[in-house]
Amino acid sequence: MTSGAEVIELSSDEEEEPVPSTTALARRRPSSPPDVKPPLLADADVKPPLLHPPGYGALVPVKTEEPVPVPVATASPPPRALPPPRICRQFWKSGDYVVARRNPDADAPGGRNRLRINPRFLHSNATSHKWAFGAIAELLDNAIDEVNTGATFVCVNKFTNPRDGNPSLLIQDNGGGMDPEALRRCMSFGFSDKQSDAFIGQYGNGFKTSTMRLGADVIVFTQNQNNGVPTRSIGLLSYTFLMETGCDDVLVPTVDYQYDPMTASYIQMLRHDQKLFSSNLGILLKWSPFVSEAELLKQFDDMGEHGTKIIVFNLWFNDDGDMELDFISDEKDILITGAHKKVKTNKLEKIATQNYISTRLRYSLRAYASILYLHVPDDFKIVLRGCDVEPHNIVNDLMYRECVLYKPQIAGLTESSVITTIGFVKGAPDIDVQGFNVYHKNRLISPFWKVANNSYGKGRGVVGILEANFIKPTHDKQDFEKSNLYQRLETRLKEMTYEYWDLHCHRVGYDNKSLSKADRALNRANRMNAGSSPISAPPRLLAANIPTSSCGIPRLSASAAREKINSLESHSNNMMGLKRKLDSFCAMTDNADDQDRQNHTDGVDVSQRKRFSEYRTLTLENDKLRNECLQYEESEKQLVMKEQKLRSEIAEAKKKYQGLLKELGSLDVKEEK
Repeated sequence: MTSGAEVIELSSDEEEEPVPSTTALARRRPSSPPDVKPPLLADADVKPPLLHPPGYGALVPVKTEEPVPVPVATASPPPRALPPPRICRQFWKSGDYVVARRNPDADAPGGRNRLRINPRFLHSNATSHKWAFGAIAELLDNAIDEVNTGATFVCVNKFTNPRDGNPSLLIQDNGGGMDPEALRRCMSFGFSDKQSDAFIGQYGNGFKTSTMRLGADVIVFTQNQNNGVPTRSIGLLSYTFLMETGCDDVLVPTVDYQYDPMTASYIQMLRHDQKLFSSNLGILLKWSPFVSEAELLKQFDDMGEHGTKIIVFNLWFNDDGDMELDFISDEKDILITGAHKKVKTNKLEKIATQNYISTRLRYSLRAYASILYLHVPDDFKIVLRGCDVEPHNIVNDLMYRECVLYKPQIAGLTESSVITTIGFVKGAPDIDVQGFNVYHKNRLISPFWKVANNSYGKGRGVVGILEANFIKPTHDKQDFEKSNLYQRLETRLKEMTYEYWDLHCHRVGYDNKSLSKADRALNRANRMNAGSSPISAPPRLLAANIPTSSCGIPRLSASAAREKINSLESHSNNMMGLKRKLDSFCAMTDNADDQDRQNHTDGVDVSQRKRFSEYRTLTLENDKLRNECLQYEESEKQLVMKEQKLRSEIAEAKKKYQGLLKELGSLDVKEEK
């Protein structure tokens, strides 16, 4: 390490950092349970626990009576400081931080110059995530990157804190895990080994920003078998610990274990000495959800030979004082509290829009995770609360699809070509959805990016998908940097939307005014002719009990009715013209027949008259069948929407039923004898 400040270091091998002062620790022990003794304060000449390079040596069990090494100031008494406030459980209000006491060894002679990190930076750094699901996606990205080391799954679940019973967030994968050095780099700032295009992560900051955005504290368990020596490491990044003890630097207590083939078990791995290990372990047991070393090590039982388990606890609350993540409303999902309240409406168009994935991804982690990756790696699955997340390919939701090639250019150079798939979403124009889903290195950055903003509805229902690796995402991976390439892409996508709309809007029922009147009339006739053949009704329509009277046929919407009336009028005018020509011809034929009977001259064959008569009859019958087909198609559409609504109501009723069963099971009901 150089003495410069280009690398932020949380700990040092040559100079160990002190833990909070005795005054700060003795003043306040807010979250220590009554059955766990806080670390004793003694041995002022021993430095506190922080990160050190790996070392191996004889290990002995931790003695509970041995004091934890904590420095005590021997110089002049420090200036009087106010005690730090207790942490606020609302994320956007928890940034206030007061240092209880300056580190006495910060400016000690012979000390190494380095950049120190105030614990408040943990909070300010996490504010880059405006959305909780964006923070969870960062942790999923780390698991996806572990596919290169053999990962086959990532599990996201609820974890109950054994200390207070509050829900916590658990994310676990079976990747390669981390050795002791890798764990320390992960929990430091700016370290990243992911320089290849095969990785999603790049900046080495995602773990800290995401975990601190979700909760005040996170504990990491990781198991690794690199270098032929199996190791286990545990690290704690705790904003609660730092704030409650008034630290003026970010301290990350970690402990390591290595496999001993002689005893066929894991033993303590001393990186410095036993007191340092005991100090770190004491902080872990005081501020983590686990009160004993045995409970800590028990977390490795379900991890196999390698992998990583992350538990984020003391989850943040929203402005209403409710926990931001909702684990109760849906036992197979994690929701954003308060964001999944559907507006009660009888309009089928609004119901369809509310049920579409563009709306559900805003509050449902299962919906968001289903489109988070353009292509989920083979043999890899995302497991959310015990159930696999089924990938949702938005391309399959589109009709009248087209592929458009886009070649971005900047400074006269052509970047790699991008293929954009664009089409109308199924259900358009009833579903009020539009925009482009833009991915970067297989990861969704901008879902349903609405580039066509206008007040007259042009572009409604048009959805596109593309992978734009030529522009860089922001650090939270929820948007792109506003570069020239980004602005050119936005302009091109807007043009693409309008071009597609002008070519295909008439295919979903819109009147395409860019076409000639003849073409517009032809399009309306083609839409009607598409249903003219006497095909069988769909199974869902046959199974439904549809009344045959006219009052049982659902009414068409105003726009659809107007469109069909115009089509019928146009068709009727054509038929009337044909009828006039036919009547005139028939009159001429009658006169010719009379003249033939009278004058025995040539005339029109009687069989030809019969054919025209049959044609007129068939035309009227065909017109009648066409109108019936249109009514049945509209009936089917209404029934499908009604089916979706009923299924949604059944699902809600099942949830309430399960909740009542759980409530009944929790009641202590005694049977009368």
